[in-house]
Amino acid sequence: MPVDSSLPSSQTICVTGAGGFIASWMVKLLLERGYTVKGTVRNPDDDAKNAHLKALEGANERLILCKADLLDRESLHEAIQGCDGVFHTASPVTDDPEQMVEPAVNGTKYVIDAAAAAGVRRVVFTSSIGAVTMDPNRGPDVVVDESCWSDLEFCKATKNWYCYGKAVAEKAAVKMAKEKGVDLVVVNPVLVMGPLLQPTVNASIVHILKYLTGSAKTYANSIQAYVDVRDVALAHILVYETPSAQGRYLCAESVLHRGDVVEILSKFFPEYPVPMKCSDEVKPRVKPYKFSNQRLRDIGLEFTPVKQSLYETVRSLQEKGHLPIPTQNHESLRIQS
Repeated sequence: MPVDSSLPSSQTICVTGAGGFIASWMVKLLLERGYTVKGTVRNPDDDAKNAHLKALEGANERLILCKADLLDRESLHEAIQGCDGVFHTASPVTDDPEQMVEPAVNGTKYVIDAAAAAGVRRVVFTSSIGAVTMDPNRGPDVVVDESCWSDLEFCKATKNWYCYGKAVAEKAAVKMAKEKGVDLVVVNPVLVMGPLLQPTVNASIVHILKYLTGSAKTYANSIQAYVDVRDVALAHILVYETPSAQGRYLCAESVLHRGDVVEILSKFFPEYPVPMKCSDEVKPRVKPYKFSNQRLRDIGLEFTPVKQSLYETVRSLQEKGHLPIPTQNHESLRIQS
């Protein structure tokens, strides 16, 4: 894999929204590789939210937390000044159009603008599968890859403002980067799971947690693509470090039916009330779509098997105190990928 010989020891990367699920892992891996990291957070003095970042190996010497807000242009300019690269990961996760679209789009424009002013060598933008797959006209045999885009009118009609916001923000990033002469590469992760570094449970992890707490009595007749958080973080680093990287990179390991997910969870953790009944037993079982992650494999990413990722997600939830550990723990069950 071609890597710039000047990387990484003397380089500084700005990671926006550094305390988030994906971004925390980016900070960890960047520090382990010798980078200096400037992480944007809402309040650098909030020890409860930032303690997990400050505890990372290398953080004392090479982590700088900067106060910044996506809609505060000046704070972003200050954070990105002096950086060689930017990983723009901060984004709202909501289906409220007012809270989603403006911060996602304008925040992204401000980041690109600040990157151009600072003369960074590359911006890596965290988009989403939501900008890729929301297309009712895509045939069942079409392989989902980087050429696919979500249908904006369909997103609006179905009030899926998260997917709409991510698609519009990605398009805005590409357009503005071209205008400003900024080298932009995009990573499009699917639903992200895996071990948590941050103290709180994020939206994608709730998707798994609900099947273990008894709050979900059934599972939906639907499908979901999954990827491990460590793979997403590493994908960003690989596309940053690979000079020839360009365009979009779909970051996905598997597409599973919800029935597959609960089956895996119940085998690993039979002590939890995992629902085994589908909420829709009338319609045919929804079939997974085909996808290609070849572009990331080509630059050296080896994906974590989905079963391993699910197992480690639950173990992390137990260790962090988000999931009670039953008195009779079935440790004899081992991962079978």
